[in-house]
This record gives sequence, structure tokens and C-alpha cells, in this order.
Amino acid sequence: MHIAVNIIITIIAYLLGSIPTSVWISQYFYNIDIRDFGSGNAGATNTFRVLGVKSGIIVFVIDILKGFAAVNLIHFTNYYIPHSGDYINIQLLLGIAAMLGHIFPIYVRFRGGKGVATLFGVICAISLYPTLIMAGIFVVILILTRYVSLSSLIAGLSFPVLIIVIFQETTPSLVIFSLIISVLMFFTHQKNIERLLRKEEKKANILKIVKRRSV
Repeated sequence: MHIAVNIIITIIAYLLGSIPTSVWISQYFYNIDIRDFGSGNAGATNTFRVLGVKSGIIVFVIDILKGFAAVNLIHFTNYYIPHSGDYINIQLLLGIAAMLGHIFPIYVRFRGGKGVATLFGVICAISLYPTLIMAGIFVVILILTRYVSLSSLIAGLSFPVLIIVIFQETTPSLVIFSLIISVLMFFTHQKNIERLLRKEEKKANILKIVKRRSV
């Protein structure tokens, strides 16, 4: 019975993560496919770039909520002790399923985003305080450099440091997951890293857009 429930909520987590927020918004409200413009990525950053601040914020928030909601599907079980090793393992399984859904969404031919916003929702649900500090690091780097990709990379690299060194987490699966996150961030941002090295990466102009629209 436990195995069947775990399989069902894992599938639901994947389907939640698969919700292609940016693609649907671009198709239904702008009559375009976001993946055909800008960086070709179906994520919040490209939505900000192509569709503007309003749509970007909507996509960003919903993508975070997808990851957060997926992890909290664990509350449909009643056979795990909260914060125990098994409990965290299932949370991580649900989170990974949601992230895979975002990167390979079944609804739009498996062409999704990089999963940064969804990942943020996942780790926020599992480990709140390290996630908030990581978010702060992201914001500071973004303000200083205006590179979203670089900010994401540095924030992702900081997560295992926060988990292992600062908060001294001892759950093996969470420690391993934090390390995997930092590796995946570099793997999914290979093109961004190449553009950064060539000094061809575009800087974020979100603040300029907000200022212009407020005038």
C-alpha cells in the first residue's frame, strides 16, 4: 500500500512540474511559443526577456509553487515521521520528479526550462532557511552583475556550503542532493557559461523595464 501511494504521488509531482507555465501563457495570451524567441528556454528569465515583467513574475511564481506543492504531496501519506531520514528521502523524490517534469514536460513534447525556479520551490519546502540565504545571495549577485545565469550558478554553488558547513545537515540524501544541485546548475548552464567567458551573455534589464513602466 505504501509503495502504491508513493508511486502515485511521485507521478502527480511529475505532472505538477510538467505544467508549462511560460509556454501556455505565451501561446494563449501572445499567440507565440516562448521557446521560439530569446534564449529558446521555457523559463521565467526568458519570459521576462520576451514577454515582459508581468508575465515573467507570473511564470516565476507559478514555477516556484509547482516545486513547493510537489514536495508537500508527502502530506498525503501518514506513515513517515516528519523530518526523519525516510521523510526527507520521499520529499527529495517528489522534488526531483517535479524538476524533471519542468525540464521535460509531458504536455509540450518534453521541451521545458532549466528548472531553477521549480528547484527553488523544492528546496524551500525541504530546507527553508538555507534556501532563503541562497535567494539572498542570488539577489546580491544579480544586483552587482546583472547576470541572471551567473547569479543562479553562484547561488547554486552556495547551497551545499550552507547545508553542510553552516547548518551542518547530517541526512545523507539531503547532503548528496545539495551537491548534485551545484553540479546540475553548471551542467544546465553550459551555454551561459560559454557566453559569460566570451563576454556575450546578456545582462538582465528587469529593473529598467519596471522603471520605464512606472513612469
